[in-house]
Amino acid sequence: MADTVGEANIHWQALDVNQAARAAIKQQTPRCIWFTGLSGSGKTTIANLLEKQLHAQGLHTYILDGDNVRHGLNRDLGFAEADRQENIRRVAEVAKLMLDAGLVVLVSFISPFRADRSIARSLFKDGEFVEVFVDTSLEQCERRDPKGLYAKARRGELKNFTGIDSPYEPPQQPDVHLQTGTTDAAELAGRLAYLVMNAPNPKDA
Repeated sequence: MADTVGEANIHWQALDVNQAARAAIKQQTPRCIWFTGLSGSGKTTIANLLEKQLHAQGLHTYILDGDNVRHGLNRDLGFAEADRQENIRRVAEVAKLMLDAGLVVLVSFISPFRADRSIARSLFKDGEFVEVFVDTSLEQCERRDPKGLYAKARRGELKNFTGIDSPYEPPQQPDVHLQTGTTDAAELAGRLAYLVMNAPNPKDA
């Protein structure tokens, strides 16, 4: 139960150095590039390649990866639906803070539910949140299975695994739709890098 007495006494503290000032000193436009897709779809591979390209251009970036965050901030969460929702809520709040710091933050999370992704988007101003759907078929993800997770899920050793016994709700209108079956990861990352560096509207992809 929420501590309503405590909440009533918490107020937002205004600070003199704001997001615009932090971004200006970095000479960049802060954005949250949110990668969603099945496990093994290539989200983190593309995000990693994108970050390398942006870093080479002098941009200040950070990747929030689903597995890495579960080693620390979200280590107390499981994979039931409520835990998945809290997982996304926390990382969205962290990404928002990183944008306030003037960074371009790349978020690579399965984030299987549309409602949770919508809540994440609602934390950001128009144009700050770019939803990137890494569209890879379940069959292809299972063939890759880089961590052996699909095999475990098929054997019943891993419960609530997205795509097997827990649903994935693909974006209906993603800002960017990447289809990995016909284009390699480096080219897809290059397209995204161009958007971040040049295009005011990510839907131009």
